[in-house]
Amino acid sequence: MEPSHKDAETAAAAAAAAAAADPRAASSSSGVVVQVREKKGPLRAAIPYMPFPVAVICLFLNTFVPGLGTFVSAFAVLCGARTDLPDRHVCCVFWLNIAAALIQTLTAIVMVGWIMSIFWGMDMVILAISQGYKEQGIPQQL
Repeated sequence: MEPSHKDAETAAAAAAAAAAADPRAASSSSGVVVQVREKKGPLRAAIPYMPFPVAVICLFLNTFVPGLGTFVSAFAVLCGARTDLPDRHVCCVFWLNIAAALIQTLTAIVMVGWIMSIFWGMDMVILAISQGYKEQGIPQQL
């Protein structure tokens, strides 16, 4: 016997009442908004927010000479670029970027550093794009 349309409405109403009573039992279609926040390590959080053209140049440099774009981005920190480490001193963030560049250069022999360097450059471009959206007041949907 097939369930009627009225039975489906009754079941939906019962599910909504159960979801209201216990928010943990709510289904994904009930309109619950979940926010996910990325926890960044100190090296990742030290990547500076740079202008888009500078970030693209650093990506290009990191693609062909592992660590070079990261090394250049370290000097962007000294020029006043913002990072996700506001409580750290500028010199500390500078040296974290230099350390990341050295790690990328030294491990490029086994391809790990080269791949890390490319991903680092991609992160620089992503941060530059997100910074551009924030400056223009456009809600970002990445």
